[in-house]
Amino acid sequence: MRLGIIISFAFVAMVLGSASQQADARPDYLKKFVAAYPDVKEAAELKCGTCHGKDKKKRNNYGAALGKALDAKNVKDADVIGEALKKIEEEDSATEGKTFGDLLEAGELPGEPIE
Repeated sequence: MRLGIIISFAFVAMVLGSASQQADARPDYLKKFVAAYPDVKEAAELKCGTCHGKDKKKRNNYGAALGKALDAKNVKDADVIGEALKKIEEEDSATEGKTFGDLLEAGELPGEPIE
């Protein structure tokens, strides 16, 4: 009886733990980014790393600018995401003398890497 209860609790904890990890994903942002900037090949490989480093709780300068432009969490509207991507193209990147748009046009990742 006890073993069954322990197994049940372990199963519930495992299910809840895996669900919470997926809840923060923003695949719509990546889809819109890759569609808008097909020449930035690394973005498709980096996925979340385009706006984040290895620590997904941090944003690089590009991710921070996008978050500010969206002004909401987990935006689902593709048009709103696209507008925000276009809006921040004019902002200064970490590369001196270049905007995010300059880097994107050159096929380069716009954000500075974060370890």
